[in-house]
Amino acid sequence: MTVMNLDKLDVWVRAKDFAIAVYKEVVPHLPADEKWNLTQQLKRAAQSVPANIAEGHGRFHFLDNVRFCYIARGSLTEVQSHMALAYELGYLPEEIYKRMTLSAESLGKQLNNYIAYLKRSKQGEKEMPAGYTVREEPQPYLTDNPEEDIPY
Repeated sequence: MTVMNLDKLDVWVRAKDFAIAVYKEVVPHLPADEKWNLTQQLKRAAQSVPANIAEGHGRFHFLDNVRFCYIARGSLTEVQSHMALAYELGYLPEEIYKRMTLSAESLGKQLNNYIAYLKRSKQGEKEMPAGYTVREEPQPYLTDNPEEDIPY
């Protein structure tokens, strides 16, 4: 049994299995000169999917869990982008590309369903203070020369 019963969380199990498939079925087709570029990016993105699902699961509040699932979904899309690039560069055979793309799409649907479930169930809602929300405050985008604003 894994920590916090992750082995009972179907979306995590599928994400972990998908990451293993990326390592075993996709990475071996990439050329050695891509070891520090495409290969590393692909491996990190693939690892990030189950890792973020696990981190969200361990937070015990549905808003944190949803936020980490959004990150996992972004990482899954990143994996798809890297695989598309590998395929179009001729590194990845069409059969593997198509199979892994279908697997990624299926995992993405399951992850979306899990997110919807978390939002409906509001698990851990009482664990945070009332009115707590997860949001990012927009940061101003500076277009001026920052050195002009510094008094000397």
